[in-house]
Amino acid sequence: MQAGILLAFAAYFAFACGDATAKAIGARLPVFEIGFFISLIALAPVAFTKRPGDTWSNVFVPKHPLLLTLRMASGTLGGILGIYAFTTLPLAEAYALIFLLPLFVTVFSWLVLKEPIGWRRWLAVFGGLAGVLLVVRPGFREVLPGHFAAVGVAICGAITVIVLRVLGPAERRITLIGAVLVAAIAVNGVLMVPDFVPPTADLWPLLLFGGVVVGLAHLLIVFATRLAPAARVAPTQYSQIVWAALIGASFFGEYPDGIAVAGMVLVGMSGLFTFVRETEKTPWPQKTPLIRNR
Repeated sequence: MQAGILLAFAAYFAFACGDATAKAIGARLPVFEIGFFISLIALAPVAFTKRPGDTWSNVFVPKHPLLLTLRMASGTLGGILGIYAFTTLPLAEAYALIFLLPLFVTVFSWLVLKEPIGWRRWLAVFGGLAGVLLVVRPGFREVLPGHFAAVGVAICGAITVIVLRVLGPAERRITLIGAVLVAAIAVNGVLMVPDFVPPTADLWPLLLFGGVVVGLAHLLIVFATRLAPAARVAPTQYSQIVWAALIGASFFGEYPDGIAVAGMVLVGMSGLFTFVRETEKTPWPQKTPLIRNR
């Protein structure tokens, strides 16, 4: 179990590095182009998630095509919005908004799945929203399109989680991971054509690094959940806020003030509380499958 948890920490560190790389490239390449190249390069490490009984054709032969299409749409849109958020906001601030995801899962579970939600989880939802207000401080700071993009990532991720509750036990892992990467490559590839900017020689190492670490992170999550229960692995994703703060300060000169830090802590605590409450309601693998939702 300890090895699985350590692998999970390494995976979310790799995800944070990939997001920071996208931020570093953001001033020189369009969003769709970044998404295309990173998704394309990430396919190589993800290939190692294929089990002996799987074939590459399984990516295109889903058991629930409509739900998988929704998963591909939410994953692709979330990836595009995520790149935009990271390239226009401080890393830690973007993560604080994206970590509204479990709170949106709670709301969608109530609205769509008609699950009963106790007062404690509703309190966590309002606590997370209060944390976001401390981070963004509308009326005192300018609210940017990147803030809405980060919230959009959380909504897309919550939709993905709800869909995966149905798909998770039935679909193959290679289908769930490979299909969304293929969709991201196709959609970004088409959208990048009108404003295509050929990457310069100094950008290729960053693109390669960003794609490899994102693919490697997917691979590490798969190995982590083989060694440790998902309920133990899931909370490690909140380490991304710490990694983002450290990377933002070290490479981008981003230093959140005390109020913003308090808001991030409140968002993180609300999300963790939601995860803990959900482990008491249903088994983790069916409740919140661990696939990257930004």
